[in-house]
Amino acid sequence: MNAPAPASVPTAGSRDLPHPAREEIRLESVLHALSDPQRLQIVRELAAGAEELTCSQFDLPVSKSTSTHHFRVLREAGVLRQIYRGTAKMNGLRRDDLDDLFPGLLDSLVDAAIRQAARHGEGETVGRDEDR
Repeated sequence: MNAPAPASVPTAGSRDLPHPAREEIRLESVLHALSDPQRLQIVRELAAGAEELTCSQFDLPVSKSTSTHHFRVLREAGVLRQIYRGTAKMNGLRRDDLDDLFPGLLDSLVDAAIRQAARHGEGETVGRDEDR
């Protein structure tokens, strides 16, 4: 049996962020990451069609340090890929990895979150492009 590929580990002085390899992404970590309403909102916005967004493009009702924590949890669970482009930290869904490992999970969770937000009248709902 082959050991899983090691996570991407940044080198000293590098601005690369560690991400789990596809084989290391675990369902319980993904579900935990998406159990927080703010983190689910981040994923909903990215799933709405944006290829990548900077952290500052998300309107989260939390402090900057709490926002940073939410992005880190999503990255460490394998839900997001974060990379620096110049001074901006860009966030993108690891949709291909998640769809390969857990077919239909991401779409089902995003759709359920959209329906829940509409049912509870929680602000402007963010949906996928085809929902608009």
